[in-house]
Amino acid sequence: MKPIVEIAKIAGIEEQDLELYGKFKAKISDELWEKVKDRPDGKLILVTAMNPNPAGAGKTLTTIGLSQSLNALGKKTIAALREPSLGPCMGIKGGATGSGGAQILPADEINLHFTGDIHAITSAHNLLAAMIDNHIFQGNSRRLNPKKVVWKRAMDMNDRALRNIVVGLGDGNGMAREDGFMITTASEIMAILCLSENLADLRERLNNIIIGYDFDDEPVRAKEIHAVEAMCVLLKEAIKPNLVQTIEGTPVLIHGGPFANIAHGCSSVIGTKTALKLADYVVTEAGFGADLGAEKFFDIKCRKAGLTPDAAVVVITVRALKYNGGVKVADLSVENLDALKRGFANVRRHIENLQKFGVPAVVAINHFATDTQQEIEAVIDLCQQLGAEAALSDVWAEGSKGGIELAEKVARAAEQPSTFRFLYEEELSVSQKIETVVKEIYRGSGVVFSPAALKTIQKIEEMGLSHLPVCMAKTPYSFTDRADILGAPTDFTISVSEVRISAGAGFIVALTGSLVTMPGLPKKPAAESLYIDEDGQIVGLS
Repeated sequence: MKPIVEIAKIAGIEEQDLELYGKFKAKISDELWEKVKDRPDGKLILVTAMNPNPAGAGKTLTTIGLSQSLNALGKKTIAALREPSLGPCMGIKGGATGSGGAQILPADEINLHFTGDIHAITSAHNLLAAMIDNHIFQGNSRRLNPKKVVWKRAMDMNDRALRNIVVGLGDGNGMAREDGFMITTASEIMAILCLSENLADLRERLNNIIIGYDFDDEPVRAKEIHAVEAMCVLLKEAIKPNLVQTIEGTPVLIHGGPFANIAHGCSSVIGTKTALKLADYVVTEAGFGADLGAEKFFDIKCRKAGLTPDAAVVVITVRALKYNGGVKVADLSVENLDALKRGFANVRRHIENLQKFGVPAVVAINHFATDTQQEIEAVIDLCQQLGAEAALSDVWAEGSKGGIELAEKVARAAEQPSTFRFLYEEELSVSQKIETVVKEIYRGSGVVFSPAALKTIQKIEEMGLSHLPVCMAKTPYSFTDRADILGAPTDFTISVSEVRISAGAGFIVALTGSLVTMPGLPKKPAAESLYIDEDGQIVGLS
């Protein structure tokens, strides 16, 4: 690794605008924005993927590798990524720093506590939770109905036992009521931090958080129990983007970490906008498949922040296509063109969906050693039939050299005139927006709303918030709300079990199927394989 001050110079950041966290990571000062805000924006490239699966995709790997490859072509590039959550690191998904010749460093620190941003968000979230119960205990002057408190607690760990709890048990401990935990990456505080333009915007959004409803069924907001200023104090440093580097010395701004299956799944607006002022090309990503992350990147982040993406990259693997075509995991190394062509239906839909947003799409074939030449040529041909360029990406094995063809095609796509558009307009009702996403992106036939969801939608309309975009909370593994239905199904319905109002973040959350906002650990958690060796190095964190 190079000292972070050297990486900052590459990005055009002076040392006085850094707040150092050791030798290899730093936060960007608030003053930098004032120096660069009048510069023209660079090109914004979104990296997304087909639906995740056991065969792998490599979205973060490709994001990192592409940024290195663009730099190798002489195009000044910065990557803008999300911070990893401890939940997946200790659970099943692992870290989020890439690997091989395309990774960000210092990987272990980034995957664990990093600069403390997620801890700060957890603390701010739980401060508000504590002040809610204290407000009720101390006389409840705002007449908050304990049965209608909607603000749960949060922690950055997978723990299914905390999904539903009872607080306030025992004498003198407050009013007993049902409560629960969500993972911090699903917290509205995380979404607010990632969508805020600055500290003042953050404060205003925190003020607007709806914590529950009073006995007249009127919303009660965070500002009414005087929690917001202390929350801002806790988030004062967390709102500043973090600067690190790739294994080849490309600057990377890492900031925020919302999940895309239960939140909006994009890194911070502050980080992205800062990168756009510093570089000619900014490569960012959105979580999980394009049906979740990309749709939310366009309809929530770009809408809220006034961003215009110039190109999109869809990461796929030959193995994943065969898996979607019905091949078992054990047989994915065997050539199977028929299964590949069947499984391509999943990628076809993602490409067609991106084209609906008016964004040119380039397909990155993340190369595995078991891929045959015939399989690779078949994928390229299928992509070309859809009007999408495709390129083999070997960044894991070769670093920037392995992504030159991909970088050239992405750069050409980004130079095309933008025809970017949103999927839906704000004037549509909440139910119409949800139905539009289901029919246009998932290709379902309709939506079934639970009575509770319909009641909340009615409440949203009464409150004058129906103009907000929708954030679909759905399994990432399928276009449907069932994880076991692969490929590109049609003629299915999506069940919306619950609707939540994230008034501070500025969107409406629709929970589909049986999705929960607090994941559980698998039978064999990744935490079981973690240890520190005799040299003090962390082993097993990937």
